[in-house]
Amino acid sequence: MTSSSPFTGRDLLCLRGGRLVFQDLDFTLAAGGCLTLVGPNGSGKSTLLRLMAGLLKPLRGTIAWDGVALAQDPEAHRARLHYVGHLDAVKASFTCREILSFWAGVRGVADRAAVDRALAAFAIDTIADVPGRFLSAGQRRRLSLARLVAAPAPLWLLDEPTVGLDRASVALLEGAIARHRADGGRVVLSTHIDLATPGGAVLDLAAFAPAEDDEDGAEDAA
Repeated sequence: MTSSSPFTGRDLLCLRGGRLVFQDLDFTLAAGGCLTLVGPNGSGKSTLLRLMAGLLKPLRGTIAWDGVALAQDPEAHRARLHYVGHLDAVKASFTCREILSFWAGVRGVADRAAVDRALAAFAIDTIADVPGRFLSAGQRRRLSLARLVAAPAPLWLLDEPTVGLDRASVALLEGAIARHRADGGRVVLSTHIDLATPGGAVLDLAAFAPAEDDEDGAEDAA
């Protein structure tokens, strides 16, 4: 998984619903790095994660992997990342093992051992054969996060991954992130709690909030 290719954003400006969310935003994430996004609600943390995933496009600026803009090869970028949003991708009639096997298969991983490791990494191995409909909110969240381990990808984009998790489960997530980084993986996450990411960087999106006159000008242009 290890790659020296930098993941970068330069001069990013984002407009959502006729409102400037942030501007003049830069970031760089090297192999083994972790970038934690902080800021008040509405500052653009989820929006930036979606930009990084290629699900949205900036109004201005470029996001690139090893100098190649995401727009030039979006399929290659999708293949190198996991994006975990607010919703848990859990099918009610499938068991935990079946769900992880499905996601691993989507990534071209046909390895039962990888699924077993993912189940154990988030302490859901004891409920591996339980259908999704019977899982608690915390179990569903851990199952969603277990996809990260079942089908490895260099870049993890995690939007509030700790929602629904108790302290013990948060510790499991911290361990998974640490192992991923030790293997050269990269992590970008948003969170409202203190998550242990030793040596990681913090990006405060409040620092890139547009001035009011800039917002007015963007709305006039829209």
